[in-house]
Amino acid sequence: GCEIIPHLSPTVTMSDHSDDNGETEDVEEEEAVEEIHDGEDAAGNEEVPNEQTAEFEADRYVQKYLEVNELTFEEASFPPQIMQGAQEAWNLFVNSLNGRDAAGEAIYGAIFDAAPSLHSLFKTARSVMAMRFMNGLMGIVASAHNPQQLKTQVESLGFQHLDLEVTVPRVGIFRDAIVDLFEMELGTRFTTKAKIGMQVILNYTGGAYIYIRREYASRIRIIQRSWKTANKQAEEEMEEVSAPQEEGAAEEGNNASASQYQAKNDGKDPKAAANAGAINSMQATDKNGKTNVKVPTTFNEMFLFNAAVMGLGESGWMAVVLEQFHNIVTNVANSYRLQEECDVLSLVLDKQPGQIHLSEFKAVMLASLRSLVPKEWDSDHEVAWNWLWENVERMIKSNMGKPGQQEKALSRFIASLTSEDIYVVRKQIYQRFFQIAPAGQDHFKQSTTRLYFIADKIIEMTMEMYREPRAMVQDISALGLRHVGYAIPTELFAPFVSSAV
Repeated sequence: GCEIIPHLSPTVTMSDHSDDNGETEDVEEEEAVEEIHDGEDAAGNEEVPNEQTAEFEADRYVQKYLEVNELTFEEASFPPQIMQGAQEAWNLFVNSLNGRDAAGEAIYGAIFDAAPSLHSLFKTARSVMAMRFMNGLMGIVASAHNPQQLKTQVESLGFQHLDLEVTVPRVGIFRDAIVDLFEMELGTRFTTKAKIGMQVILNYTGGAYIYIRREYASRIRIIQRSWKTANKQAEEEMEEVSAPQEEGAAEEGNNASASQYQAKNDGKDPKAAANAGAINSMQATDKNGKTNVKVPTTFNEMFLFNAAVMGLGESGWMAVVLEQFHNIVTNVANSYRLQEECDVLSLVLDKQPGQIHLSEFKAVMLASLRSLVPKEWDSDHEVAWNWLWENVERMIKSNMGKPGQQEKALSRFIASLTSEDIYVVRKQIYQRFFQIAPAGQDHFKQSTTRLYFIADKIIEMTMEMYREPRAMVQDISALGLRHVGYAIPTELFAPFVSSAV
C-alpha cells in the first residue's frame, strides 16, 4: 500500500519520477508556485482580488508552505479564508462525484496515473488504498482550521508512513495530482484561495512526513533497544525451559494446563486466562508453608503483576492487548504490518465485554518497562514509549465500535446472494484479476471446480475474520506457509483483493 500524504492510508510513498531528473521536478514545482503568485486563473476561475491574494501570500505560514518545508514541524495557523476555501472545495469535490467512495477512487486514479514509475509501490488493494487516501485527506482538510488538531492528525499519519521514503519531489507529484484533479472536476468553482489552501495543506503534510521519518528514527531505536532489554531475561528463561525439566516443574506445567482447561470450560479465552493466572504463579509456597512472591522477570509477568497492584487485574481486555503487544512493538517501523496488527486487535477487542480504556494499558506498560529497564530508562525512553502508544491508541480507536456493524452488514449481504449471484462472483473474480494482472494466470492452472472453491473460501474466510479474528489469523498464516513453495509474487495480492471486492 503505497500511501503518502494521508495516505500522502491507510498509506503513498512515491519514489522520484527519476533520481536523475531532480532538476525537472524542481522546475515543475517552481512553475506551480509561480502560477499561484500570478494570482490569475487561465480557466476563468473565480478571482480573489489581487490585493487579497497578495495578503494571503504575505502570511508567514502561507509563504512558508507554498513549497514543501521538511526542516521543521510546528503548529501552523493558516488564514481562515483560505482554509475555508479549501474545505468548501473539498466538499464540492466529494458531492460532485456522488460520494466518498467515488471520490476516493478518483484520487487514487489521479495519483496512480501521475506516477507510472511508482506503480510497484502500490501494494495495497485499490479499494482499500482509495479509502485510506480519502479518510486521510478528509481528516487533514477538516482539521486544517485548528493548528493543534492539524498537527496531531498529520503526526498520526506520519507515524503510519515511517517505513516509506517520502521525498520532496514525491510530495510534489502527489500535490500536483490532487490539485489538477480538483481543477478538472470543479472548474470555475475551484477558486484561487481554495487552490492556495489545498497546496499549503498538502505541502505542510508532506514536509511533516519527511521530518517525522528523519527526526523520529531515534525514538524507534530507543523502543527497539529497550524492548530487547526488557525481554532479554525471558529469552534466557526460554532456553532453560528447553532443557530437561525437573519432576516438580513438570507437575507445575500439568497444573497450569488444568487451569487453562478449566478457563476454557468457563467460556473464557484460554490464552487470556493463562495470562491472568500468571499473577498466582508468582506466588510459591515453601516446605514450611510460607508464601514467597516470585519476582517478575519478563515483560508479561511484570505487566500482570503491576496491573494487579494498580487494581486493574480484572480488566480482561488487557490480557488481549498484551498477547499482541510484542508484535506491535517489533513492527513499529513496518507501517503495513503495524496497521494489520492494530486492525486485528480492534476486531478482538470488539468482542470484549465492558468498557475499554486504552490509557490504562499505557500506565501499566510504562510502569513495567521502568522496572525492567532501570539502568537505561530516562526522559527519552519516556517520550518514545508514550509516542508509540499514543499513535497505536489512535489507530485502534479509529476502528473501535465499527467491527460489529460491519459484521452485520457483511452477513446481510452474503445472506442476500442467490446461487446465480454466487456463480457470477466466482467467474468475475478471475476475469477481472487476469485483466488487470495477466501474470496471475501463471499461478491459477487448476480446474474450474478448484477455482470456484477458492472463490467460495474467500467469502467464507471474510465472514470468519469478524467472528474469530485470532483463529483466522492463525489459519491464514498456516495457509501461507503451505503455499511458500509456489513463490507467488506479493505484487499480485493487491490486484486479486481488488478484483474480489
